[in-house]
Amino acid sequence: MPDRVRVRAMMPPGHLRTPSYLRGKTGVIERELGPFPNPEQLAYRQPAGKQPLYRVRFTMGEIWGDAAERPEDTVDAEIYGHWLERL
Repeated sequence: MPDRVRVRAMMPPGHLRTPSYLRGKTGVIERELGPFPNPEQLAYRQPAGKQPLYRVRFTMGEIWGDAAERPEDTVDAEIYGHWLERL
């Protein structure tokens, strides 16, 4: 069974690589893509520690609720591990 995760609902200032419409939403890890330097730090020329990057799958119903035209359809997003909470 795929790992269920929730995207952290934080709204820090600055350069972010996690779409705001996915924050607070629950999905499943489709696959791990490997460790990469954190782009949120690279954007400010700071030393960037490597973070695991995941492809996470969300249903349209989870993202848009009752407004989803086809709630069972999915969208995948690549999200760094420090944004994810395991459920």
